[in-house]
Amino acid sequence: MVRRSDASSLGRGKPEQIATVLEKEIRSGVLGFGDRLQSENELVQRFSVSRSTVRKGLEELTSRGLITTRVGIGSFVTFDGKTVDDAVGWSQALANAGANAETRTMRLEVMEDEALAAKLELDSALFIAVERVRTNASDGHAISIERSRLPLSAELEDVPLRGLREGSLHRTLRAAGLVPDHGEEWADVEMLNAEDAAILGCPAGTAFLRTRRLTRATDGRPIEYVVSLLNPAHFALHLEF
Repeated sequence: MVRRSDASSLGRGKPEQIATVLEKEIRSGVLGFGDRLQSENELVQRFSVSRSTVRKGLEELTSRGLITTRVGIGSFVTFDGKTVDDAVGWSQALANAGANAETRTMRLEVMEDEALAAKLELDSALFIAVERVRTNASDGHAISIERSRLPLSAELEDVPLRGLREGSLHRTLRAAGLVPDHGEEWADVEMLNAEDAAILGCPAGTAFLRTRRLTRATDGRPIEYVVSLLNPAHFALHLEF
């Protein structure tokens, strides 16, 4: 952990200083050959800078020959061809992508789900269910349904009574100190059942893109499991490799 004096001396927009701090840790043996650096999210919090600043700092480390990047596969949901950056929250990300969306909360309550608890290897089967439907504000046509499950914890126990912070699940989680660090996502196609079709105003059997996304904290603790049904007239899955 960087000392408070180190963090304050960095300020913002100082990628070369971030690189220097990390270089010292590498050369001193704090970080050994083949060790994994902290994630971008962890470095953003550690140095109190933007993600772009962290990335420039890592680029500087690469140019100094001290780190290498392993090429992997990334997947991104797009809306009308524009990447949906859900790091800023789904509502804001859709707005940034040009979606004129209205959100309606269908469910916000504590529920029990033994199967999901087993899947996530949790001792408690209690979750906060947050279910929302999004439609186009102009003509009301269906955009998506999102069904989130949040493991019930002390940080979130008042959410069913107080509601989401400013109507945003993203802000609610961060206000509780629950910041996603990593996770995984699955995508497939689902034919709408009668219930979902009625909610979305589509014929039963309409094909929708389905994503299942699990986000975890730095210690591996599950933060959110969300199943989304996305209208393929707008949404697609973009892969980079």
